This record gives sequence, structure tokens and C-alpha cells, in this order.
Amino acid sequence: MYYSSEFSHRIKVVVGPAQWGTCICTVIGVGCGSPLAYWNNNIAAISSNQDDIIILDALMGRQIATLSGHAEAIKSLTYSSDGTFLVSGSDDKTIKLWDVQTGGVIKTFSHIDGVKSVSISPDNTMIISALYDYSVCLWNIKTESCYIIERCSDMIETVTFSPTNFQFLSSSGSDIVQQWDINGHKIGSQVPGRHVAFSPDGTQLASADGNTVTIRNTSSMMTVVEFNLDRRVFCCCFSPDGRVIATAAEHVIYLWDITGPDPCLIQTLLGHNNWINSLIFSSPYNLISASSDQSIKLWQINASSVDPVLPNSKSLPLTTAQIKCVSLQARDGLAFSIDSAGVVKTWDILTGCCKGSYKTEAKEFWYADIQLTSDRLIIVWVKRYGKGIGVWDAEKGELRTIDVPSGTNIHGLRMIGDGSRFAVGQDKSFQVWDIWTGKSVYEEKFMGIGGEFDTLRMDAKVLICFSNQPPRGWDFGTPGSTPTVFIEKSSDRPRLDITDIYWRFWNNAFRIEDRLTGREVFQLCGRYAKPSAVQWDGCYLIAGYHSGEILILDFNDVLAE
Repeated sequence: MYYSSEFSHRIKVVVGPAQWGTCICTVIGVGCGSPLAYWNNNIAAISSNQDDIIILDALMGRQIATLSGHAEAIKSLTYSSDGTFLVSGSDDKTIKLWDVQTGGVIKTFSHIDGVKSVSISPDNTMIISALYDYSVCLWNIKTESCYIIERCSDMIETVTFSPTNFQFLSSSGSDIVQQWDINGHKIGSQVPGRHVAFSPDGTQLASADGNTVTIRNTSSMMTVVEFNLDRRVFCCCFSPDGRVIATAAEHVIYLWDITGPDPCLIQTLLGHNNWINSLIFSSPYNLISASSDQSIKLWQINASSVDPVLPNSKSLPLTTAQIKCVSLQARDGLAFSIDSAGVVKTWDILTGCCKGSYKTEAKEFWYADIQLTSDRLIIVWVKRYGKGIGVWDAEKGELRTIDVPSGTNIHGLRMIGDGSRFAVGQDKSFQVWDIWTGKSVYEEKFMGIGGEFDTLRMDAKVLICFSNQPPRGWDFGTPGSTPTVFIEKSSDRPRLDITDIYWRFWNNAFRIEDRLTGREVFQLCGRYAKPSAVQWDGCYLIAGYHSGEILILDFNDVLAE
């Protein structure tokens, strides 16, 4: 999944597939590719001007402090193991040791070149640093003495102390991982990889080499676990209990269970629109990420599929049947889906929870639509085999059939207004039927190939898109009166819109654009760029997939500006 444009950080994933994690907070305006450090519900990150440190509340994402003192861009941050100190390394050729309680600088260590990476030993007595001049230096915090333990032939990107033994550290750079002791002696042989991370107990070391992640035993450097992703990995980290490893592959985060002999992908976290450069767990159930899109996201990673049901409705197991139809009713805070097995689900737009499941007789259909009217859930569908339109009243559990003229090819179906009527697009006509009487109440004939309904939900307005003609629309806002024909223009529709959606399915990209400016607001690529059903009301989008998964996106913050 890929989000595009300056608006992306304000687009919320309300609910996604069962394996998708939940982004509970987004902080914008941080430094591009900001490094992260975490301690006791405090996140340290780099400000947008790159030379200040901002401290965020990890529960709410609010900024609670700013630490100023560096003259140039900060490249690395780390907390001491007891949370007393914060260490920062900068392009201004200094390392600063900060008092976490007061926010003041305790000590400044000066180098002869810019600092790429810093790490503090687990006993909080030493700082290791990697410089732009390819040297690795060790500082004694108490005496402020420094000596160079290695001058490398290539750039060192990161240096990291073992979390359990201050005598050992690892370095990565130029696609090479090497372990050292603090006297500069190499331990074991070099292995391919970069973006290294120690497990919490120090017994394992993870590294990424291209799109391959390898976890090795730190004593023998023998491979313990290895797996591949479909794109380049930029960073990785272990959960505090060592059971899960998070990997950032470009703009997507993948969580892997590594407790068994074969790693298992358990969740995918989607929301950043540029490369993710830093990951850190704040608990076994929460993850923090920072990206080049200049945002930090706080993730809940233990989300599960919850399917509570409404009173008097039968609880149904989750299915993997293809989603055939989705429908929005945002004014009531609801969305609906129906799959090929005839299971209808009601979704709470604000929480993403499934509020109810209903088994219906809607099977083997071409088109369908769902609406909640006066607490009655109504489903209509075009039967795939046999004649007519099926109507299911969930309250009564009744199935009725409305006959349509024989030989009629239906190209789309949409419930309109208060839910008492539905519209069908046919070969050379557009008809509206009364659900309760089963009679046609409006018909308009036209020449040409029949069109399909637009993905936009506009209550009483119906828009039909033709393959070889401009779209045509009818407004049924006043019951009992002749509908008004309206011209499709920006004033008739919300500011944001999906355009040429069917062509984009085949081109493996799914876009929403600002109709006023023509600028792209959102893009969905990859597997989830091809929904089997989509509906959109300008603020919320719901998409259903062949896998039975549902995606709901909230664009309200984009429109609030």
C-alpha cells in the first residue's frame, strides 16, 4: 500500500484487513528520516529544522519538550539504559549528553568530523560513535577521554552496543556487518547486511541485505532465521520480549513472529508515504516509526478481528469469501459489506469494529447495494442466474423478487434517497423501482451502450458513467416528484473524487484526486490497488477485496483545511 502527496499523513486507516495494524496517532513536522529513541513513554526525535530534539508523549503524541544546543543536523539519538541520559550525535562534530529531567546539556564531546551514529553502553559509562571520516571512537563519559578503536575503509552507518554486555558492539556500513570488542578487535567474520539490531537479551543480531532479513546468533554468527520481502528493507528492530521483529521495507512495516522454526508474517502496518528510517518498540504491543515523509506514527500491533453482533442477529464466523458489494452511510456512522456467500457485515466507521453479521439469501449476484432505513437493513441485488432483483429485509428475514423485463441486461444497481427505491442501469434505459410495491416509478431511455454507476455515494443523486459518453446524473431528492437531471461538475460533487477507477484497476494503481486543483491526494498500489467493490462519499472510502478483507479510509482531516 502506498499513500501519495502532502495530505497522506492526515488520511486515517479506520479498518483494514485482519493482519493490518492500527495507527493510533500521527505526529507531523518532524525531521526528514528522523532517528528515534524511547524511554518510559517519552519519544526523542528530531525537529523539522534538524538541529533541535523534540520530546513527545508516546501515549498521545504530544510534544512536551524541546532540547536545543546543536548547531547542525542531528543524525543519531539514544537513551541510557536507566533513562537518565539522552545522547545525540550531530553534523556539528559534537556529541551531547542531555539530562532527561532538566533538558540541559551535561557534557559536550567534540570530534574532528561529523557524527553519523552514537550508542551508549548498557552500564552507562561509555559512548561509541561513528564519524564521517570512517573512524569509530570510544568515549569514557566520566573522564571525557576518547580513543579511536578503528579506522575503517568505508563509511560506518551505525554502531550499536550489545544491550547486555558493554564489551561488545556491532557496526554496519557499505553492506557489511561486523562485531567488535571495545578494544577494536574484530569478533568473527564480516557478513553481508546493514541496519543491524540486537535482540533484547543480546543473543541475536538482525541485519538486512537488500530485501533479505537475517537473524544470526551473536556468538557464532550462524544464521538462525532468514526471510525475504518483496522490496528493500531499510531498518528493523526486535520487540521487548524478543518474539517479534519489525522490518521497514520502503514505506511499509511488516511484523514477523520468529518464535517458531519458520518466521510468520503476522501484521502489515500501512500509512507512511515515504521511506521509513527508524523503528522502535515502546512495548510488546506498540511500535513507533519515523519516515522521510516527516511524520512519526504510533501503532497498536495487537489488533484483532472483532465481530460483536447486534441483538437478535446470529453470530457468524469470519469468512474469506470475496467481497461483492460495499456501501457507505456516513451520516449514521455506518458502512456495509456483502460477500459472495451472502454474509452482510455492518461496520462502525469511527472505530472500525464490525457491529453485526447477517446471513442472507443474496448469492450468485452481479450487483448489490445495502442501506439501513428506519432501523431496517435492506439488501437488493441483481440475480446472476434467473430473473429479477432480489430484496432482503434483515428485520423480517424475508426474501422477495422484483421482476424485470426479460432479456434486459443490467449494468448497475444503486439504492437511493430514503432507501425506498433503487435505480438500475440497463442497456438503453435507466429505471427506478419502488422496493415495497415492486413497480417501476421512473424510466428514461437513451441510445448507446449501458453505463455503470459511479463509485461516489451521493444519497438521492445517481450518476451513471458511460464508456463512450459523458456521465449523466439524476437527483431524486424530493420523493414523489420528477427527478432533476443534473450536470456532473465540481459543485455537484465533493471536492475529492476517484476518477477512471476501472482503468486504474488494470494499471495497478488506485487514486483519489482533488477536483478543484487536479492534484493527487491518495494512491493505493500493489495488492490492495484492485478492490472488487468500492464506494466513496468524498470523506470516507470503503473498499472490499477478493480475499474478504475490508479497507475504510477517513479523509475528513484533508477536507478540514
